[in-house]
Amino acid sequence: MIIKESSYAISAVREDQYPTDNLPEIALSGRSNVGKSSLINTLLNRKNLARTSAQPGKTQTLNFYLVNQDFYLVDVPGYGYAKVSQKKREQFGMMIQDYLETRANLQGLIILVDARHEPTKNDVAMYNYALYLNIPILVVCTKIDKVKKNQQNQVLAILKRKFDLNHNNVEVLTFSSVQKLHVQEVWQWIEQNL
Repeated sequence: MIIKESSYAISAVREDQYPTDNLPEIALSGRSNVGKSSLINTLLNRKNLARTSAQPGKTQTLNFYLVNQDFYLVDVPGYGYAKVSQKKREQFGMMIQDYLETRANLQGLIILVDARHEPTKNDVAMYNYALYLNIPILVVCTKIDKVKKNQQNQVLAILKRKFDLNHNNVEVLTFSSVQKLHVQEVWQWIEQNL
């Protein structure tokens, strides 16, 4: 995909704040600090459009990024960050659930997992939830550049053990924002689901 323009459009915490232009949306979900902002910036070829932070738990709203005036990438708050209060986590959970279950514009979900670690219970729960919603899913194993070459096949083997990947609407890619690995493949998946 050729990116002619991209911009931060709006942050929302409930349905009446979502964009109203009826454009298709692709959501990105994953635990805090998994690399959602880095993925967005890499895809859009921008340095700091989506704010990256060394401090997990920074994204606390649904952040909509408008691409080519054609569709939105939607950054969903990260899950599983212990320093966020239980009440706040429940609020995030409701916000994410409301968005994923009610948003007619949602065309697919990119679930990011950290290639350096086994998928967490929260990762597995989010994946199973997305299967239940019956939307196209792309599982992206981020930070693959930080995994030794001889251990990279192991990442996918572990993923297959944790996730039931035998579904027609599920694809898996490794990704590195440093090496720009599989950027085109992520775009191909997005384009075919828009």
